[in-house]
Amino acid sequence: MEQTHRKLIHRAGLTIGISMAVACLPVAFMVSWPVWLCTTLGAWILACVVLKQLLKPFLQSLDALQIGLLNFKDGDFSNQLAYQSNDDFGDLCRLYNETAQQLRTEKQWLYQREMMLDKMLQSAPQALLLVNDQEIVVFANPSAQCLLGSSSPLEGSKVADLAHGAPKEIMHAITQLTDGLVSVKSPHSEEQIWHSAVGKLILNNQPHSLYVFKQLTRELNRQEVAVWKKVIRVISHELNNSLGPISSMLHSGKIIANKLDEARLNRVFSTIDERIEHLCEFIQGYGTFAKLPVPQIKKVELLPLLDAMQMQWPCTVSCEVSVVHADRGQLEQLLINLLKNAHESGSPLGSIELDIVAIPKGVKFRVSDSGPGMTEAVLTNALVPFYSTKASGSGLGLALCREIIDAHNGHISISNRAEGGLMVEVVLPLGC
Repeated sequence: MEQTHRKLIHRAGLTIGISMAVACLPVAFMVSWPVWLCTTLGAWILACVVLKQLLKPFLQSLDALQIGLLNFKDGDFSNQLAYQSNDDFGDLCRLYNETAQQLRTEKQWLYQREMMLDKMLQSAPQALLLVNDQEIVVFANPSAQCLLGSSSPLEGSKVADLAHGAPKEIMHAITQLTDGLVSVKSPHSEEQIWHSAVGKLILNNQPHSLYVFKQLTRELNRQEVAVWKKVIRVISHELNNSLGPISSMLHSGKIIANKLDEARLNRVFSTIDERIEHLCEFIQGYGTFAKLPVPQIKKVELLPLLDAMQMQWPCTVSCEVSVVHADRGQLEQLLINLLKNAHESGSPLGSIELDIVAIPKGVKFRVSDSGPGMTEAVLTNALVPFYSTKASGSGLGLALCREIIDAHNGHISISNRAEGGLMVEVVLPLGC
């Protein structure tokens, strides 16, 4: 562009010089040849100098326009042209400035949208994995990093290198481009169901594959628990409607029995009263599970809480964490249920342990005993409501623990110890 403008200026100067030389032709016949040549050459040089001075602002604006367009090509829209004359080139400069301003505004708007989208993807519960055509991870959010068992960011890694820490079922879904349900089995936790979806897209003119993994286990558990809660509320309502009149009639019967001084009637009424009280406690326990309130997350000092619990359920405590964020009442109920089960396993008091350790993404509570442990069938159903192997058990202890943990967005797992006994691990995320 600059060379073209220079040629135009040269031609303009040449034209002016020739015109002046033609104007000097009459003089050429009156003077000698060398004088005429010098006069013509001088006029041409003077015309070029004058024209260059006149076109200097125009040339500078053209240079600025060229630099601005090169910056456009590089994605920089910050330059503005200062040429403001009321001519065609001035209109071109104003159009350039307006275009630069609009592109700058749109770039800022797109940047804000990208920041918002990136924040949403980073905090999404689904595991998102973007892989280019060379099988290199371009993007992976924290959920994907956790699913694939990596302690460091995955960007830049080859898909084949992810197999070291990732579940084999997830890696099979990635390599086979599986769309559908994926069952992930772990020796230390319950089976988890994931939904895998694979999409193809073009990014920066290159083909990419987007893998989306959504956990269904927690949602299925919540729906199952919601059904159980509805059943419990209906049964509790009907039982309470019946127990009210029975209690009233029992009270009247006791008064009559006392007047008759009949010992057998008193024993009968006492037995009925005892069974009604037991049934009320039973209904109240189920009501606690059915109406678990939303946890009020606050800072909880662990040492005072553990000291109070050991008065009722003594155990060996190892605590590396001083403060957690949870609902104090629900956390206390959780630990009481776990320690109560450990004591009921028949373990000696010295073998019941409660360990609390800090992990990268939260706090882990581990309750272990040296009892007989659980069979595979019992481990599979231990967290299901109303499932119990005890003659007098309600089957709500561990189910309530799972409900509390789910409400805190945590995780609970049950496994047999290699040296004998049972171990229950509970993970509470940071900040819940």
